[in-house]
Amino acid sequence: MDKLTEHRPFEDGRVRPRAQTGRSAARRIVLIVFTISALAVTLGVGYRLGHSNQTLPGWVPLRVAALLGSQPAKPTATGPVIYYRDPDGKPLYSTDAKTTPDGRPYTAVHASEDVSFDNPPETAAPAQDNSGPKRILFYRNPMGLPDTSPVPKKDSMGMDYIPVYEGEDAASTIQISPGKLQRTGVRSEPAALRTVTRPIRAPGTIKLDERRVAVISLRAQAFIETVENVTTGDHVTKGQPLFKLYSPDIASASAQYLSTVGDNARVANLGGRKQLIDGARRRLENLAVPADVIADLDRTKTVPLTITWTAPRDGVILERMAVEGMRAMPGEVLFRLADTSVIWVTADVAERDIDAVKVGSAATIKVRSLPGREFKGSVALIYPQVNTETRTTKVRIELPNPDDVLIPDMFADVEIAFGAKKPVIAVPNGAVIDTGARQIVFIDKGEGRFEPREVKVGTRGEDYSEIREGVGESDRVVVAANFLIDAESNLKSALRAFTDAEKAK
Repeated sequence: MDKLTEHRPFEDGRVRPRAQTGRSAARRIVLIVFTISALAVTLGVGYRLGHSNQTLPGWVPLRVAALLGSQPAKPTATGPVIYYRDPDGKPLYSTDAKTTPDGRPYTAVHASEDVSFDNPPETAAPAQDNSGPKRILFYRNPMGLPDTSPVPKKDSMGMDYIPVYEGEDAASTIQISPGKLQRTGVRSEPAALRTVTRPIRAPGTIKLDERRVAVISLRAQAFIETVENVTTGDHVTKGQPLFKLYSPDIASASAQYLSTVGDNARVANLGGRKQLIDGARRRLENLAVPADVIADLDRTKTVPLTITWTAPRDGVILERMAVEGMRAMPGEVLFRLADTSVIWVTADVAERDIDAVKVGSAATIKVRSLPGREFKGSVALIYPQVNTETRTTKVRIELPNPDDVLIPDMFADVEIAFGAKKPVIAVPNGAVIDTGARQIVFIDKGEGRFEPREVKVGTRGEDYSEIREGVGESDRVVVAANFLIDAESNLKSALRAFTDAEKAK
């Protein structure tokens, strides 16, 4: 048998031709070598492309290009060159063409290559040819401030105001994309009729009503016999006995009065001596003898040994000087009492707020010893004097005190209401931008359009400010993030002024 066709048995009992087995092994070896070679060539090409600026042809699939490390070709830049940037990607920019310190030129960035978070601009309509002269409407501030002038002028820095021609009225309106509005949190609300009030806060002190304080003293020398059981701090009523006294002068005047009056028959025969009787009675009154004591003289026709002195009004005993057995000289104070049903609160109002306080303004008083309670009163007097040390003016408030819980010299917190009594057009305080020389609000015109408008502010309350001119009841004003809109307005106006100046050259 030929060796090429010789069959040899295997362990499983099968046989296989030896020549066929040799050819199969050779084909497998060739296939493995070809695959390894193709893979090596592919990796080499991908490495070269990935480390160079070359791009694959357009017919190469994107997945293959990605595997090979190459990127698709960049789109062609369009639009004008808006600035130049550093070729190494550093945060260095220039408005004009320039080179790096080592002599390499900056890379030009076209309008289509600039990154923008705003909505894509709409396709510009073809410009109309207005060959005729345009009429100047007004001149606007070159820095974007809401200040206009009907004639040419310069600002405080010497810059010329920019003319606004007919058809360019919308130049003062600020256009902001919806995306930026959402990111900055711009919020607006309509101006409405509100009652604008602002409390003026000041420290105060509880004082006695000076018109309700009484002093008990004698107009003649006397001796105190007894003093009733009343002392400092006690409440007394009008006509309540306070002490008993003996006075030689009062006793002499009483005897003269009785001798002048006499009995009824004698009085009838007096005729023209009626003036003597009135004179004797007037002497008792001049000695401050109480009316009830004189009435007892008329009734009893007897001069009493002692006289009972009573309280002239209701009140609280503030001081007691009378002591049993003492000699009281004319004018010496024996008792001092005050009516506390109505008290005063004197508040120290700052000089800057004194013009806002009016007589009759409502006031709310709180005391620290009575937390949770409020007392209502009204301004009765504004003292015509300013304290040179504290720069404050005292304001007097009359306050009812029926239950006598307010004690003199207590400390009080005073709030005096100030503001318009009728509803006025008002906006939140945060909507007004005060530059010092003028006040500005931004009117929301919808669709991302805002107009700066100068206003005249009246009363400023705690939450709202009165607008006297510039805003109507139906206008929507920006109440949040208006400073960002103001910055956007100033930036755009400055760029517009720069562009106009470049065009003028």
